[in-house]
Amino acid sequence: MLKVGVFGVGHLGKFHLNNWKDLEGIELVGFYDPSDAIAEEVVAKYAIPRFQTPEELLEKIDAADVVAPTNHHFELCEKAIRKGKHVFVEKPLADTMEQARELVKLVREAGVRMQVGHVERFNPAFLSLKDHRLNPMFIEVHRLAQFNPRGTEVSVILDLMIHDIDIILHLVRADVKNIYASGVAVMTDTPDIANVRIEFNNGCVANLTSSRISMKKMRKMRLFQKDAYIGIDFLEKKSEIIKLKGEGDEHLFSFDIETPQGTRTLAIDTPEAGDFNAIRAELAAFRDAIAQNTTPPVSEIDGFMAMDVAHQILKKIQQSTPALKPVS
Repeated sequence: MLKVGVFGVGHLGKFHLNNWKDLEGIELVGFYDPSDAIAEEVVAKYAIPRFQTPEELLEKIDAADVVAPTNHHFELCEKAIRKGKHVFVEKPLADTMEQARELVKLVREAGVRMQVGHVERFNPAFLSLKDHRLNPMFIEVHRLAQFNPRGTEVSVILDLMIHDIDIILHLVRADVKNIYASGVAVMTDTPDIANVRIEFNNGCVANLTSSRISMKKMRKMRLFQKDAYIGIDFLEKKSEIIKLKGEGDEHLFSFDIETPQGTRTLAIDTPEAGDFNAIRAELAAFRDAIAQNTTPPVSEIDGFMAMDVAHQILKKIQQSTPALKPVS
């Protein structure tokens, strides 16, 4: 049994508690949270013990699940890694690039497993495309959310857009060539809405828009590649592929279009996305990586790379809007 402790049991932490309790091979040892009110509620609902300090809980566990606010990630992760504990930490990996760099170094030295909570990697819509060749050359993303004070200790780049940055880096796998960015602080001291263009060395271009002051929610990504368009709706958990009809596509709905090259036949595929809990899937993947001694699907390196691009974006915005809070 893998002994797990949860550090931070606020809104998202409670989702983690629910899923750890349902996973096989897990012993949920207890939790740490500095809030007496939250702790009292969790003890009553989940019947698991509260530990008064992180150190006390770390002595009893094999793996730490850090779901505290971002500004506490480094402190808690560092304590866990130095004690030889495996770590799952919510995105972003850390508060600053210096902290993120140090965590990557500590993980390597300690030989433990670390996974970063980029949960959209486990979204059913995205996983439904795992058997399809994805080689996008143009990407368009819209991630919009209604305003919620929770999470505003970081900018919209590190709160929302970083999900899409991680997926794009996972798909493109090329070095970033140029970044163009603009953003506006509306409700907080950091950008609440941002528009970004990322150009990669392989010619791929990604345009991203993120906002946490929208009237409606949207989490869509569109991929354009040679002979195909792929749409991913992370919110509705569905995807679609429109492509040139090829071998093996006889079962798909198809239709003809006229092009300068002549008549072409298009096929429409709507992969079965399934209906499962993405948080449970990512925690299970972390459990399995520890048991099998393999690299987690979203490693500390992945988390670092997403943070690096996010901070480059923030610096570009800062340069064009000096009144914004500087980034570190």
